[in-house]
Amino acid sequence: MSWPALPARERDIVELVRSTGHVAIDTLAQRFSVTPQTIRRSVNQLCELGLLRRVHGGVDVPGGHGNLPYQRRQVLNLAAKQRIASAVAAFIPDGASVSIGLGTTPEQVALALRGHQGLKVLTNSVNVINALAGAPLASLAIAGGTLRRSDLDIVGSAAVAFFSAFKTDYAVFGVGGIDRDGSLLDFHPDEVAARQAMAANSRCTVLVADASKFGRNAVARGGRLGDMDHLFTEHALPGDYAEALGCGDTTVHLGATEGAR
Repeated sequence: MSWPALPARERDIVELVRSTGHVAIDTLAQRFSVTPQTIRRSVNQLCELGLLRRVHGGVDVPGGHGNLPYQRRQVLNLAAKQRIASAVAAFIPDGASVSIGLGTTPEQVALALRGHQGLKVLTNSVNVINALAGAPLASLAIAGGTLRRSDLDIVGSAAVAFFSAFKTDYAVFGVGGIDRDGSLLDFHPDEVAARQAMAANSRCTVLVADASKFGRNAVARGGRLGDMDHLFTEHALPGDYAEALGCGDTTVHLGATEGAR
């Protein structure tokens, strides 16, 4: 089942609740300068879609602080993810070797790369495989192991062994969240292990993250923002995150236009 595109306010409500875990109805009304009745109508619609869950006095994310189901994440910030993906596709040349990680933004990158010629692609995501089906690739390989049916991906030791057997020109991956101190976060240590194996076995790391990932909570930590060679996002970084880049050599690309930090 495909989910409809969300209006801007409803999308912002989901991202706010997802980043904080629980928000009162009155707080949402004040945040968006509307009446509690208006917020309740929006919240009820989002709950019907399964994106949020009503609790006493407010709303939270189904399943608590874990990630949203994959199919529901695909609709969130889709236009921003597509702009990011377009910029990454313009950055990666034909004939390159690319490892592509799990998540909805890397999936959009895979879709944007369909017109490239002769790419050699490694991935741990069935969604990426499906996105590249029929593309004029030189090769396409996926990690072996136990499939996480929720996200259709392979993580942990099987993914680490797979990525460690190659050396790619580019590693393209997302994260569950980015903390204000620059820590890269995911929802499970196995996700971190797979991502770090990709990064360690590539010549150029490419982090893709829409604005909702900045300040979003996740429990497993691995890597730092300033360690990335390239960051693709859609807006200029908030001050705290620009500082977290430190004096490193990370290049920040904004949407379809490159911009150095």
